[in-house]
Amino acid sequence: MKISVDEIPQSPKEIDFSESVEELNQIFSREKSRDFGFPPKIDVHLVYYRSGPEIFFSGSFRGDCIGVCGRCLAEFGFALDHEFEFILTPDAKKSPHRAAQLRRDDLGLSYYSSDEIELAPLIAEQVMLALPTRPLCAEECRGLCGSCGVNLNHETCRCSQAGSDPRRLLFRTLKVGR
Repeated sequence: MKISVDEIPQSPKEIDFSESVEELNQIFSREKSRDFGFPPKIDVHLVYYRSGPEIFFSGSFRGDCIGVCGRCLAEFGFALDHEFEFILTPDAKKSPHRAAQLRRDDLGLSYYSSDEIELAPLIAEQVMLALPTRPLCAEECRGLCGSCGVNLNHETCRCSQAGSDPRRLLFRTLKVGR
């Protein structure tokens, strides 16, 4: 979806739309480990307005995604429901008040340089920021056995505990509480 900069009002305007995030599937499919899968479209609620040259956006998005657990490698579904806010300011290169140095206040800003603002990359960026850093199917996920690779959530490992890492043998002889 595109919004013309000249048509952005000073009073807040609300819109609801579905935005394609198919490019996120393409980005994650290029990686060796595919941690996330995305629906074809994400539902977005957006409020936007301008104050001088700055354009303010706030809203939320929702979509059902697929993740691959970082412990047991099983696929699981999860709802991505997130609120966001960001500000667009005119490109610093084209601004008459061009700053020589990046200030700390500038780190949360994004820039626009054309007469239209393409929302798709901005929404995709917000989706990426909302993703968990390490996807887990459940907080209590037990993961995979380090020796045989069995999923400990579904089966009991039949590996010999004594035959595991010999460096841990000393810890099995310790007596706790004496």
